Amino acid sequence: MAHEIEQFTDGTAAFASADTSAWHKLGTVTDGAMTAEEAMRIASLSGWNVRLLPLTATEITAAGTTPVEVPQHYATARTHPKTGRTQALGVVGSDYHPVQNEEHAEFLNLLADESGAHFETAGSLKNGRQVFLTMKMPQTLTIGGNDDVDLYIAAFNSHDGGSAFRIVVTPVRVVCANTMRAAIHGARSSFVVRHTAGAKARIAQARSALGLTFRYAEEFEKAAQRMIQEEMTLSELRSVVDELWPVRDNDSPRKKTNQRNRWGAISNLFEHADTQAGIRGTRWAGYNALTEYANHVAPAQGKTDAEKAAARAERVISGAANDLMEKAFALTTV
Repeated sequence: MAHEIEQFTDGTAAFASADTSAWHKLGTVTDGAMTAEEAMRIASLSGWNVRLLPLTATEITAAGTTPVEVPQHYATARTHPKTGRTQALGVVGSDYHPVQNEEHAEFLNLLADESGAHFETAGSLKNGRQVFLTMKMPQTLTIGGNDDVDLYIAAFNSHDGGSAFRIVVTPVRVVCANTMRAAIHGARSSFVVRHTAGAKARIAQARSALGLTFRYAEEFEKAAQRMIQEEMTLSELRSVVDELWPVRDNDSPRKKTNQRNRWGAISNLFEHADTQAGIRGTRWAGYNALTEYANHVAPAQGKTDAEKAAARAERVISGAANDLMEKAFALTTV
C-alpha cells in the first residue's frame, strides 16, 4: 500500500489521529486532542527500545558456514510492540545514535506545553523504520478574510539510518488540505538533527530555533495577504509554470505533450476550480492552483484509480512536492 502505515497481525495499525479519520482508514481516531503519551500509546510507538546490535555476516561454503564480523557497522533493532520479539530495522555506522520514540514525543511535548498546540497524528511507517508525530498550532491564519490556513509542526524520525530527525513547520490550506510549506525570507521552516552522539543537545537547539514558528506564521500570512491583493494574468502564470517545468525545443514529443496537458490542468484550476472561489485572478490563486496540481492532479503511478488516489495522498503526506512548492511560492510572490 502507498501509505506504508505499519499494520499488525491482530488487525490493528500503528496510527492515531485526533478527531478526523485519515484517507487510508487505518488506525484509531480519538475523540478530541491527544497528549504525547496518548499518541504514543494509541499508535503503538511506546517501549521500542531502539538499540544497536553487533553485525555479522555468514559465509557459506562447501566446508560449512563461517561467521564474519562486520566492523564499524551495526544493526538497529527494536522490541516489536505486539510480539515483544527483537526486530531488525536497518544497518548503520558506528557514529549512529538512536533517538527513541519517547525522546521524539518529549521534545514535541515541550513545544506543545509552551505553545498551546495539541497532538494531531502519530504513526509508524515501513514496519517501524520511520515514525512521525504532528501537532496542530492554536492559531489559524486567515488570508483575504475567508481563506483559512492552519499551522502544524511535524517531527519525523528514522530508525534505519535512512534520514535524520527532522522538524518541519507546515501551513495547510483547510479547503483542500494542500501542504504549503514555503520558504519565507528571514524565518526557518525546518530543523534537522543527525543521529550522532550530540543528537539530544541538537534537539534542545531545535526547540530554541523553532521559537521562530510564530514569526514564520506571521511572515507567511503577510506574504499571502500581499499575494491576494495582487492580480495575476494567465500569461504570468504560464511563465511560472514554464520555469517550474522547463521544456526545450529538442525535447521529446511525449515531454511536450505532458507540458500541454500540465498547462491545461493548471490553467483550468486557476480559472474555474471551486477552490479558487473568492481569490480568483490573484497571485494567491496562482500559487494555490500550482499547489493543487502538484499534490492532487499531477499524474500518479498505479494501475487502478484507487492506487493512483493512494499515490497522490502519499504525495501530500510525504511532502514530495515541497521543493517544487517552495520555488513556486518564490516565483508567485515576485
